Amino acid sequence: MAKLKPEARFFAVFCDGGYTTNAPIEELYEEDALFATHHNGEPLEPGHGYPLRLVIPRLYAWKSAKWIRGVEFIAEDKPGFWEENGYHIYGDPWREQLQLLFLAGRSRL
Repeated sequence: MAKLKPEARFFAVFCDGGYTTNAPIEELYEEDALFATHHNGEPLEPGHGYPLRLVIPRLYAWKSAKWIRGVEFIAEDKPGFWEENGYHIYGDPWREQLQLLFLAGRSRL
């Protein structure tokens, strides 16, 4: 198992099609977070995220990803696909974490 550098506080995941996702590294240590290569004992099919899929149900699948090609552990947060498009890093509907662009007066509506 690879050992992370002490300064690694966030992760960034890179997927086919240019999709990326990010979060604090602590999210990967939660009980419901997993990287999967198989489902029900069978290798993932392309439609379900082959070759590697990240699932974090607790985060409303907001940070889940299919077709993973790389993972980077980084000291500073790097915005993922949704954050680059104006969304909050968590987007918790119960906390009303709205689009950052809307809150900054730059709504895309």
